[in-house]
Amino acid sequence: MESPLPLHVCHVNNLSVILNKLHAFLHCIAIALLIYYRASYLLQETRAISIIPWLLVFASELLLSFIWLLGRAYLWRPVSRTVFPERLPEDDKLPAIDVFICTADPEKEPTFGVMNTVLSAMALDYPVDKLHVYLSDDGGSPITLRGMREAFRFAKWWIPFCRRYRIKTICPQAYFSEAESDENFGDSEFVTEKRKIKEKYEMFEEQVMKAVEDGEYGNSRNHSTIIEIIQDTSGENETIRQADLVEMPLLVYVSREKSPEHLHHFKGGALNVLLRVSGVISNSPYILGLDCDMYCNDPTSARQAMCFHLDPKTSSSLAFVQFPQKFHNFNEHDIYDGSLRSGYRLQWPGMDGLKGPFLTGTGHYIRRESLYGNFKHKGIDLAELKDTFGESNLFIKSLHQSYEHKNVNGENLSNVLQQETEVLASCSYEHQTKWGEEVGFSYQSVSEDFFTGFILHCKGWTSTYLDPSRPQFLGTSTTNLNDVLIQGTRWASGLIDVSISRFCPLLYGPSRMSLLLSMCYGEMSLFPLLYCLPLWCFATLPQLCLLNGIPLYPEVSSPFFMVFSFIFLSAICKHLQEVISTGGSVYTWRNEQRIWMIKSVTSHFYGSMDAIMKLLGLRKASFLPTNKVLDNEQVKRYEMGQFDFQTSSVFLVPMVSLMILNVAALVCGVIRMIAVGNWDKLFAQVLLSLYILIINFAIVEGMIVRKDKGRISPSAILLSSVFFVTFLFFGSIILI
Repeated sequence: MESPLPLHVCHVNNLSVILNKLHAFLHCIAIALLIYYRASYLLQETRAISIIPWLLVFASELLLSFIWLLGRAYLWRPVSRTVFPERLPEDDKLPAIDVFICTADPEKEPTFGVMNTVLSAMALDYPVDKLHVYLSDDGGSPITLRGMREAFRFAKWWIPFCRRYRIKTICPQAYFSEAESDENFGDSEFVTEKRKIKEKYEMFEEQVMKAVEDGEYGNSRNHSTIIEIIQDTSGENETIRQADLVEMPLLVYVSREKSPEHLHHFKGGALNVLLRVSGVISNSPYILGLDCDMYCNDPTSARQAMCFHLDPKTSSSLAFVQFPQKFHNFNEHDIYDGSLRSGYRLQWPGMDGLKGPFLTGTGHYIRRESLYGNFKHKGIDLAELKDTFGESNLFIKSLHQSYEHKNVNGENLSNVLQQETEVLASCSYEHQTKWGEEVGFSYQSVSEDFFTGFILHCKGWTSTYLDPSRPQFLGTSTTNLNDVLIQGTRWASGLIDVSISRFCPLLYGPSRMSLLLSMCYGEMSLFPLLYCLPLWCFATLPQLCLLNGIPLYPEVSSPFFMVFSFIFLSAICKHLQEVISTGGSVYTWRNEQRIWMIKSVTSHFYGSMDAIMKLLGLRKASFLPTNKVLDNEQVKRYEMGQFDFQTSSVFLVPMVSLMILNVAALVCGVIRMIAVGNWDKLFAQVLLSLYILIINFAIVEGMIVRKDKGRISPSAILLSSVFFVTFLFFGSIILI
């Protein structure tokens, strides 16, 4: 019998694999020679300079070499994939999907944008009776609930319009903002219909904005449970023509109970509440996770994901299909690396060749069963199930795949089911259960997505990465330095939480997954710490030694100078090659180098310290949502390619202090080379300061040249100067 056509195919770029391994081999040889040079100096009986700066620089070189070595695992076998959704079975045989959307603060996450994400999810090209959309409102805001009702009312016009004319941009805000490019534009009926839908959209926008102006934000830290299946009671159905009266996806508003006396575990806790509540309402076998600002940009993402989940060869072990995060608001400058190019164009495809990528917080279709641990198998008694999942008998019944609740009549919950969902969403339900530990999304880290994916891979599950030419999901990227660094601090803290716990990927992973996959998880969890420490060293110690005339690198005439030069140029050229090969430019490379340096000495450093303090019990875990409200002045500067330095002195002072130090070191080093004539001994340190200043010229420009509102404030420069003088004074005493 002839085998059916495949639902997807995998492509391996063999040339890229060969070049990556060749580069890694040559770079490793150079690192070995560097280690030999440093070690041989340390073994000398007499030394020309103090051993302290030498040891610190050597330790930093070892740390950078180690994190570089871990990162080679990404390049071991990168793959890409193609899917064939037209080969899927008929609609009546497709599995159901629940969509989870999380929002927490209507002030930082504008309600109108959140509702557009909800509408885009409802408009997915998928059987409507198998599509259920849940919104978790952790702020408990009446504004969000009213916005949901308005969104449902507009959806009755929007969804039939999208389906009838096969609209690809299914987010109404994006659709009505883009240039006229509809294939049906010449159709007079389409033009008339579009005009009518746009009028309805403007009414919807007006109603939501009015709700925002008139409504109350609520108490995000202390509120009771509200669960409501959204339905339209306005009677507007009468005005919709009979041909457009289509069935609507189920839309559910969930605001879990929150109390200051109970831990709520941030986004991970909200997702687990959605997991339980949806389990007794729709209990779909697959779940689409979305951030509230990450709207569906293509109606076919669900069908593309099902090409993997329904593949009989891989589906039994496949936990999730991950799509990349892409953004609609970053420009060609991308000065803050908002596109996350390295992650989604290199790291995720690389991991896809090693049993699958990380789980990211949005744009993934995850299998519900994978989140229930090993407790779904038959033979486990009821008492053990209740110890694991809680006291709800109805939820425990939902663990069986054949379970389908019959108490949802039309769009109303029965009284029994309403009470049950409120219990499942209460803040005390998880007490003395294994939620967040062995089942559901993990509470080990504020980066619940990363750690949950890691545990799934440790349990033997696999994942898949798909990056189609048309972005399946589009979100809002950060466009000012303050939000970039706050977000980076939160991410760094969450990653370091994992690396310094008993679940450290390099210790916990190798016995449970492949070594290469463990290296990928190890690199991702450790990079904030293993980059911030060496970069702080390389941005201060060689410069301090240069100011005091102390050489730290081989003379230009030494053969080992070529070794250091090769390592430096090899790393830079490899990064440039990766940028160019993924569609970037030299400016992209420069911007990524700069933001890497800035984050390493600020947000990665603070995030690492935050994680260590939490481990020592000196701090409690916290979560600050990224601001999604756009400031017009900041957006204008971003579009011009200008940094916006309106951020805290906590971030500014380290950056500015290091610039002052490197300027002083460069000037002093050049004078020393000319006056004393020992240019060959200090050349490498002068070159290092020059490179740092060239890459980070935007900071120098913000200090000296710019006079606009986004410049670095004089008070920050003054404070940084004091910090620089203090460091120079005590540092020189230690060296001398």
